[in-house]
Amino acid sequence: MAVMSPATSLVRSQSPQLSHPRILVAEDDREMRRLVIEELRRDGYDVVDATDGGQLLLRITDFYRLRPTPDPIDLIITDIRMPVCNGFDIIQGLRDADWMTPVILMTAFGDDEARTRARLLGAVLLDKPFEMTVLRAHVRALLRGDDRGQTLAVDEIYSK
Repeated sequence: MAVMSPATSLVRSQSPQLSHPRILVAEDDREMRRLVIEELRRDGYDVVDATDGGQLLLRITDFYRLRPTPDPIDLIITDIRMPVCNGFDIIQGLRDADWMTPVILMTAFGDDEARTRARLLGAVLLDKPFEMTVLRAHVRALLRGDDRGQTLAVDEIYSK
């Protein structure tokens, strides 16, 4: 069984046999999940979804532990408050295991504590509702390895 180093940032562009970045989207609100997935697929990304924190854990386990040749997840976009397990706890577990996959957290309950925790986890935090152009700009920045993904300026967001 092939094992990927957990300290590796799993950016698909480093894998020549894989053509489209894979994004895992976890959101318990069906309509929000549909909107995000449609927008990402329109941009050409390979999108896998999860309907709650439990499914997010299963998807991560499936991609990283159970496949003989793992297909990496290049980016995780997850809601914070979901049934079964919250996004913060899952991302904290990944970071504790040295998985550095980029993350965008979404929440309708963004406060200073949530922003601080997201920043400490190296994640982008988007407050719902947000414009899809903002999400798309952060996705592009994180997938190209731009560590400024957390602090994109307004002109950078609307320039593409």
